Amino acid sequence: MRVEAIVVAAGSGSRMRSETKKPYIRLQGVPLLIHTLRALQTCDLIERFVVVTAGEDRTYAEELIRKHMYGSFQLVSGGAERQDSVRCGLAAISEDTDVLLVHDAARPFVNAEEVRNVIEAAWQTGAATLGTPVKDTIKEVENGTVVRTLPRHKLFAIQTPQAFHPSLLREAHHQALAEGVQVTDDASLIEWLGKPVAIIPGSYRNIKITTPEDLVIAEAFLQS
Repeated sequence: MRVEAIVVAAGSGSRMRSETKKPYIRLQGVPLLIHTLRALQTCDLIERFVVVTAGEDRTYAEELIRKHMYGSFQLVSGGAERQDSVRCGLAAISEDTDVLLVHDAARPFVNAEEVRNVIEAAWQTGAATLGTPVKDTIKEVENGTVVRTLPRHKLFAIQTPQAFHPSLLREAHHQALAEGVQVTDDASLIEWLGKPVAIIPGSYRNIKITTPEDLVIAEAFLQS
């Protein structure tokens, strides 16, 4: 089984309110992108990484990876939206790849077992994602008023990595582009195609670093 990974690092991270783009914010002196790549590399199933960056950051990201990492990496320029960036990454994936992993550069705390579990599930089913049961009560709101309360026992907070048979993900992206469909994660595209997506238990530690408050949590995780 050949496994490759797309790591999406093309976002600006506007909610971080920082002059430094989110993938390059440093935690204990090391860029967030490098922490994330190191976390993925703890799973020895991944043979090659395609890192998708903003076009203007590509050279800088390549220098960071050359300095801090080992293994097989390819840098490609992303698009305007996350979905566009994943599609750019798909174009660089080897034709003989059996399972393709897609992971956010802002999730540096995924562990090897989680990565392996989602890869193996996708190998068997075609598509899989990490997720955790939600802890809070979730309400649908319109115009500042609660419309309904969603059944918490059915709700999961979806994480990355997500894993797919490459042909399935390519089909989903191709059709979405043709029909102008935009989603916030790749598993949603598979759902839109009417295909099943397996849910694999994730960890509450696998946070997505989005706001300055998340940086405080990340520093605490690194010190623990």
